[in-house]
Amino acid sequence: MLRRLSQEILRSTTNKSLIASTATKSIAAYGLPSHRMHSTTTDSSSMIPLSRTLALGAGCYWGTEKYVVKDFQKMFPGSIASAAVGFMSPETNAMKNPSYRQVCSGSTGHVEVLNVELNEPEKHFEELIKFFYMFHDPTTKDRQGNDMGSQYGSAIFCSDVQQKEIAGKVKTELQSLLDAGKVKYSGKKIETGIYDIQTFYPAHDEHQAYLEKNPSGYCNHFMRFKEWLVMN
Repeated sequence: MLRRLSQEILRSTTNKSLIASTATKSIAAYGLPSHRMHSTTTDSSSMIPLSRTLALGAGCYWGTEKYVVKDFQKMFPGSIASAAVGFMSPETNAMKNPSYRQVCSGSTGHVEVLNVELNEPEKHFEELIKFFYMFHDPTTKDRQGNDMGSQYGSAIFCSDVQQKEIAGKVKTELQSLLDAGKVKYSGKKIETGIYDIQTFYPAHDEHQAYLEKNPSGYCNHFMRFKEWLVMN
């Protein structure tokens, strides 16, 4: 029993170290400084701070990474502490450490995601969720453009209840905008899944910052609209 527990702790520690290393490389590859801010101790009577970590699935993770790490940070400089592409499943009992080929088969239940750590989530979490909806189509279930399969699903993986509440609020707002004809997608219903965050498995190094290393590489993301509208 003790040996098994030690092995589990070792695997967990190794995975966290790999995520941190990979995420830092991704930020650096896009020519952006890694602004890592450390939270200060708060009074026990104050509100519980919003978690800094989330994961976003918006189709092929190359484009998701480019739009978040590069374009979102043009709007909010220094907002991203770290980011890395990889895989995450909504299911707690999903296959562990799947390969890219296995995920692409659509049989593992994992989604291609960008795992993100924010510097100041109170300022930028909601803004990031809104931006997420601007560069992909959340109305095509398990598909983005020509990419089809559950691995290309629109998904938000949240680390705490507050994140889920904000993500749900933004999704509801977007559905109202869509119903009112103020934004347009290919469909009429927002299909984005909002889940509890699960184990993140980083993709191999060649896929990190892929579009920065290969500017003409494949990407089917584009801005659907450029500002978040408010319902009157």
